[in-house]
Amino acid sequence: MEQENRREKYTQMRGMLNEKQWRQFLALEAKERGNILLVAREAGVSKNTIKAGMRELASGDVFSQGHRIRVSGGGRKKREEHDPSLRADLEAHLDPKGDPMSLVRWTTKSLSKLAKALAAQGHHMGETALRKRSQEMGYSLRANKKKIEGQSHEDRDEQFQHIKRQCDQFETEGDPIISVDCKKKELVGEFKNNGREWQAKGEETVVNVYDYLSLADGKAIPYGVYDVVHNQGFVNIGIDHETAAFAVESIRRWWQEVGAKLYPEKTRLLITADGGGSNGSRLRLWKRELQHLANETGLSITVCHFPPGTSKWNKIEHRLFSYISLNWRGKPLTCLETMIELISHTTTQQGLKVQAIKDSNPYPTGIKVSDEDMKALHLIKDAFHGEWNYTIKPQEASLDGQDI
Repeated sequence: MEQENRREKYTQMRGMLNEKQWRQFLALEAKERGNILLVAREAGVSKNTIKAGMRELASGDVFSQGHRIRVSGGGRKKREEHDPSLRADLEAHLDPKGDPMSLVRWTTKSLSKLAKALAAQGHHMGETALRKRSQEMGYSLRANKKKIEGQSHEDRDEQFQHIKRQCDQFETEGDPIISVDCKKKELVGEFKNNGREWQAKGEETVVNVYDYLSLADGKAIPYGVYDVVHNQGFVNIGIDHETAAFAVESIRRWWQEVGAKLYPEKTRLLITADGGGSNGSRLRLWKRELQHLANETGLSITVCHFPPGTSKWNKIEHRLFSYISLNWRGKPLTCLETMIELISHTTTQQGLKVQAIKDSNPYPTGIKVSDEDMKALHLIKDAFHGEWNYTIKPQEASLDGQDI
């Protein structure tokens, strides 16, 4: 508290005093307290400023009304005044990149490398001064940004609006809405997991140097189901292959474990999914497995796929998967039980709850779905982009091939 009061006092005095008065005031403070460095830190100045004030007081050069604060022409000169070629040489080393029509420029060279390169040409400039000069010249440190999504579909916005209308309708009527996707596959074992966690001093978690599959105890395939209405997550962790059968089995397990209890007597389900992967809009096996699920549960399953290149807008990405990654950051995923424990303890201030289970079933690849199988599906395409939007009804809900 005392330190804060002194800092507040110094802030007030700085606004009332000119430069000379200010450094002489700090010099008196430092003499009284016997610590130049402490006063400099609290006042936010260099210790050389206080020393200069002390020299002025010792020589009797005390500020009085009418005296100039600084002699005419005083102050440090810009380096360019005595080193005319500095700016041109610095420009050459910065090697601007990017769009020549843009005012934004950047360089990949570090300050230490720039300083060494300039020193070799006879320009002696510290990194602090070099950073300031580079910023004055329009340069700054920048990182890559993920913004290029590729060519957008012409009906991208209309599809987003269609998805929103469907979600609003289902939510209004109290029907379940789930967002689904498969998270990044993880190697099981002593492997580095990005991020840091608090550990006691002197302790550290050591992992394998190389992320080779041969060193792993297998791989984990977390398929997530996010309940948009109740803000709940469900993760089915497979160990075989990411197939459409695995994706639908994950949804089936969610319904058996959670959905049927939260939505008793409901006959409709809305799924929002990416356009590719194990739940891709073109996968025949995905649709056939959904038909089996509809027959088993009696649910009429409506699916809305996001347009190509827009998977990041799927709610499961930023409402479930991102928090799982935060929760297990810095922790090696040594076994499936560890993954299940970490996922199940993922929570947020908004009330997110997550359940995770292990799926040891085999999911062979290369399964073919014939044209006859596709014709037998009770699949109703939407009038707007039927390849993205469709409903699969239980097959007993059709009579003589006509929808009822």
